[in-house]
Amino acid sequence: MKTVLQQLVNYACYHRDPRNIRTHFVGIPMIVLAVAGLLARPALAGVSLAHVAVVLLVLYYLWLSRGAYRGLGLCMALCMLLALWGGLRLAALPQAAWLGWSLGLFVLGWLFQFVGHLYEGRKPAFVDDLMGLVIGPLFVVAEWLFLLGALGGMQRQIDAQAGPVRRRAHGPLPH
Repeated sequence: MKTVLQQLVNYACYHRDPRNIRTHFVGIPMIVLAVAGLLARPALAGVSLAHVAVVLLVLYYLWLSRGAYRGLGLCMALCMLLALWGGLRLAALPQAAWLGWSLGLFVLGWLFQFVGHLYEGRKPAFVDDLMGLVIGPLFVVAEWLFLLGALGGMQRQIDAQAGPVRRRAHGPLPH
């Protein structure tokens, strides 16, 4: 099983253009919220698939981030609980509104993702490794923490192994 650093390095190799990272700051939270909303309905005895998925993801993120990076795991737990809360709010809407908002967020989130990968000039990470679908939210939270000046040692290790984030735009979108 890969460590949190190995998972993030692998994911980062597909995300070195800052424009791509910025689209992920928008797209991935939209997708996570949409999936939470879609899985929050129906519920059996007050427990939905969203509850189960979030508990499993939180346990995975906490396990993956144990040791020196436990703060990252705790941040992920908070973010996933917020996504669950938002998903439950979506699920409480009338059926047409729930489905419209959830599917709309899902599609729009993926559009952001694919535009980012046009900038990157590289396919999304999950195409080569389905774990990318689980690591994407972790990557976004880690990148936010890097911007806030946290986890500098982790950021340096990722940059050393995946290459630094390209700081300058490289012209128009590739064809």
